[in-house]
Parts: sequence; C-alpha cells; structure tokens
Amino acid sequence: MGGRSRAAALPLAAVLALTGVLAGCESPVPFYRPGEGSPDAPVVGLGGPAPYLRARPDEPGRDDPSAPGGDVPVAPAGGRVYAATGPGMIAPNARGMPARLYVANGRFIDVLDPAAPRVTGRFHPGTTASRVVSSWDLRRLWATDRVHGRLVPVGPRSGRRGHAVRIASPTALYFTPDGQDALVLARHPSRIDVRDPRTMAPRASLPMPCAAEHADFSLGGTALVATCTAAGALTRVDLATRRVSGTIRLPKRARPGDLRLSPDGTVFYVADARTGGVWLVDARRFALLGFVKTGPGARGLAISRDAQRLFVVGGGTVTAVAFRARRVASRWPLPGGGSPVPGGVSSDGTALWLADPAGLVYAVSTRTGRVLRKIRVGGHPTALCVHPQPGRYSLGGTGLYR
Repeated sequence: MGGRSRAAALPLAAVLALTGVLAGCESPVPFYRPGEGSPDAPVVGLGGPAPYLRARPDEPGRDDPSAPGGDVPVAPAGGRVYAATGPGMIAPNARGMPARLYVANGRFIDVLDPAAPRVTGRFHPGTTASRVVSSWDLRRLWATDRVHGRLVPVGPRSGRRGHAVRIASPTALYFTPDGQDALVLARHPSRIDVRDPRTMAPRASLPMPCAAEHADFSLGGTALVATCTAAGALTRVDLATRRVSGTIRLPKRARPGDLRLSPDGTVFYVADARTGGVWLVDARRFALLGFVKTGPGARGLAISRDAQRLFVVGGGTVTAVAFRARRVASRWPLPGGGSPVPGGVSSDGTALWLADPAGLVYAVSTRTGRVLRKIRVGGHPTALCVHPQPGRYSLGGTGLYR
C-alpha cells in the first residue's frame, strides 16, 4: 500500500521526463501488437523486422494450389539483400516440409530425398516440365512447360496437381517481391505477362524489346532486370509503371544468361557462357561496370548461404567468386565435365545441388567442391528445385529467395 502511495506521489515533471526518455529509446524496429503475428515467427536479423505470416504449416489445405498466401513481409533493414536466407532460416509457411529435390524430367517430376539419398516418388504434372519453381508463399510448386505452353500448380507434399494454365511460349516464371503479381517471361511475341500469383489469371501484358529468359529484382523490389540471351542485352522494367526503363547492349558475341543481385544490392552479376565469366552491372545507374573471367560455358548461378560467394556453374567446373573482392576465390572440376544445371544450395549451406542432363543429380561441397552425394534418376533432367529453401518468400526463377 505504501509503495502505491509513493508511486502516486511522483511529481508530474518526473513522470513527463520519464515518458520522454522512454520515447527517445523507442526501437526503430516495428513490433507487433499482442495477438498479431505467429508466436513462433522467425527473427530475420538484427535491425530488421520479422516477417510474421498468418499461414501456418499445419493449416488444412496448405498443399491446395488455390490456397491463399501469407501477408506481405517487410524487406530486411540495412540493405542486406539475403539477410533472411541464411542457414536454416525456413519461413513458417514451409516449416515441417521435408527437404526434397524436385527434378523436371520430361513428362515427370522426380522427387528425391537428399539425405538418403534416393528417389522417393514421381509426379505426373500432365505436361512436359521444363522447370519447377516454388510459389511466392512457398506452399506449392509450379511446373513450367515451354514446349506446350502451360503452367501447372503441384502440391509439394501430395503431388496433387491443379488446373493447367495455358500461356503462349513461356520461358520462365517469377514473382514480384511483394507477392502481388506473377511475371511470366514469354516469347513469340517477346513480352512479360502479368498474372495473379495464385490463379495465374491474366492482368496485363508488357511488350519487351527482346526475348527475356532470366531475371532478378532490384534491392527495393521496384525494378526487374532481365537478360535476353539471343540479343546479347539486358533490359530493366519499372514494375510500378510496367514499362521498360532501360536497355544495355553487351559487347559483341556476348550471350547473357542467369543473373543475381549482389548482397549489398549495388551490382548485378550476369553469367555469360560464350564470353566465359560474369558481367558486372551497376544496379542503380544500370550501366556496365566490368567483367570477371571464370571460364568457358558459365551459365548457372547460385549464392552461398553466408552471402559471401557466387557459385558460377558451367564448362565442367564450379567457380566461386568472392563478392567483396569481385574476383575468383576457387575453382573446382565437376565429375565427367559437362554443364549441369544448378538447383540451389542446401538449407544448411554445405552442398550445391546440380542436375546433369545425362540423368544424374549430385551435390558438391560448397567448401571444397568435392562430390558429396549422387542420385541416378535417368532420363534427361532439365531443371532442379531444392525445396524448401531459407527465405521469407520465393521470387521464382532458379532458387531466387529473399
């Protein structure tokens, strides 16, 4: 009782002063009110708000291709592009999913257990799968058929497929960072189709000056940068206005392919199989900066879990480029040479998974380049999807997460 009296007797000036101090110490990180967000949602990183998602892994129908996605997360603070893709940072929507490899293999999608390692199942998407892409909310997979012009949603747990969506000449599928739009890169004619990310219902179509095949997004998610392999060019698209805002013509004979944004968001690294390395493009000015030679056949890219290195795959080798130094840090030969397709880095960051068109899927150590596991699948694999991967959401493509 006496304590209450003493508290009540605090001078008004002291109370106001204490209030001012508390206000001055207010955290720059926006906290959620009681009852908002999932109690087990992850902390993305110091200085960055956590992306609470309403959808939980045990929700009924999470394998249903028509199930709604979660709330739009806030971008990590401090300009760290891959702050939410570190080892084991699996989003709530994907927690509880077993780690699997989904291999586009002709009329089937082979399902592999990377730990066993062995083939555990086979999906029949009802079409010829050219690529397998995770949806923005990580709850389903999309099989892309470039030959017959279809997108097919598939539940990663059940293998149950939804209704196929017909799209003329699709080459790749991406999702805007806010999860509001699906972007289908297509040709004949060259364009980007803007669609509903869940139903793939058409919303708009953006004419392109060339046929885009690979893409990535700017730091703030306001622009898409796409590569046109045949034209030897890069094109930037303003997502708000849905208009082309810039084009870069690379030196003669260049054939740009896959690309990745640097961890600090300042540079795009663009693989070039013909020139044998990666082009550096200033992300803000959209201008060519330079070139890092890695070797002939450089085609696929992947980023290490610590966001320190860029793995360049092609020409029978994996070359690790250090982001900070912008130079080759190591180079490892691949078994039998060839030019496998990268599928992504394992959740713990120790292995880079690759699919060889000769019918082999294997993992190499991200530390030594030594082959860790091999799985014979047969057929002619064209793409590989490691799922789930760390990240708050998927941007589509080949292992693009933020």
